[in-house]
Amino acid sequence: MALRFIAKDPNTDGANCPTAWVDEETHELVFQGRTADEHTLTECLVAGPVPAYESVVRLPLSMVAAIREACDVAERAAVR
Repeated sequence: MALRFIAKDPNTDGANCPTAWVDEETHELVFQGRTADEHTLTECLVAGPVPAYESVVRLPLSMVAAIREACDVAERAAVR
């Protein structure tokens, strides 16, 4: 797996904070964020189950630019 670092949350101290990467082999987005609380998970389960190998995470609005960049990087890599 070749992860390309995109950005950390600009509103944090740079340690243990939401982060975005792109897996350059699979063209998937990879995110680090706060684990969703039980209330959030319960609301998400309305749409369907969350398998044991998946997680629901929360990312702050300040990560939108990084998420957009990660999407652009993944799309460009997939077109090659």
